[in-house]
Amino acid sequence: MSDFTHVPIVDLSGRAGDEAERRALAEHLRGICHEIGFVVVTGHGLGSSTIDDVFTLMDRFFALPADNKALIDKARSPHFRGWEAVGAEQTNNRRDIREQIDLWSEWPEHQGDGPAYLNLLGPNQWMPEELLPGSRRVMGRWFDELGALANDLLGLLSMGLGLSEDHLVTYFGDTPMSLTKLINYPPTPQGQAGVNAHHDTGFLTLLATGEVPGLQVQNSSGEWVDVPPHPDGLVVNLGELLQAMTGNYFVATAHRVIAPRRRRSAAYFHGPSLDARLDPLPLDESFAATVAASERHVSAGFMAQRDETDAGVADMASRHRPDTYGEQLWNYFARSYPNLMARYASTGTVVQSSPGKTSSSD
Repeated sequence: MSDFTHVPIVDLSGRAGDEAERRALAEHLRGICHEIGFVVVTGHGLGSSTIDDVFTLMDRFFALPADNKALIDKARSPHFRGWEAVGAEQTNNRRDIREQIDLWSEWPEHQGDGPAYLNLLGPNQWMPEELLPGSRRVMGRWFDELGALANDLLGLLSMGLGLSEDHLVTYFGDTPMSLTKLINYPPTPQGQAGVNAHHDTGFLTLLATGEVPGLQVQNSSGEWVDVPPHPDGLVVNLGELLQAMTGNYFVATAHRVIAPRRRRSAAYFHGPSLDARLDPLPLDESFAATVAASERHVSAGFMAQRDETDAGVADMASRHRPDTYGEQLWNYFARSYPNLMARYASTGTVVQSSPGKTSSSD
């Protein structure tokens, strides 16, 4: 099944059943996360208007004139939040052909010294109410409902790994940092990508794809497998950190978007506290034995950092492993937004490391 030809669809309604039904669902998801790393879930229980309201909000925002959008330009935020024009983000040193808004969990802005990743704490940028009414309410509901669903999925994954159901949720801590990307893809030019091939950076992603195809997942033979839109489904996939913490038992699978026409999507990336350490999970030794028997799992790497790319390391073959979730995020921003990173560093906006601590941008 490693050379998969489609992404499976799983009905999550069984998670509301008795323990036997929930455990059977956990085992099913465990197998998919080991072999594929992608799944479309139905029966997820989101409110009927939660996704519709977000897509309506995107339609209204992306139709605004550029000077209105620029009121929340990401260049205005030292916390890497806000709107960016097509081509602003890079993946593996290639421009992504997409326009987007980034919204993160909001926590008080960090004051004083500390690891550089503490720059990510702070407020979102919000459009004036008269230009985009209801945006905070719509996105607040999205964060709440997607976060609750993601926590339920973490419970199922914990069970599938032979851990207590609350293991991963407890690990996420009291100040989780999750991201939403609201994305507008123009038709992808020949030879380019709406977003280039990549792994997701964090733990768990939930994606509302909209009605237009374009998402593709790469199997172990290097073939690109289309993920057709599902009217009632969400795409769920794993990030590099859950791959690392399971000793590569779970996989972060490469994917990209090539949009045949204008496409919108809303992605929610579920993350823990920035200082959450990325230590291995206490898994039974049988999981490590399963990994050792699979070249695909043994060789699974991370996205290359900029200096590694310059040195010739393949796009997703990095052997660097961060110590914390915050360090992993900072590495992502450093490779995806080099101009913004340089801008903040030159103006003294970036928090410097305390004595005895290492900045993750080093």
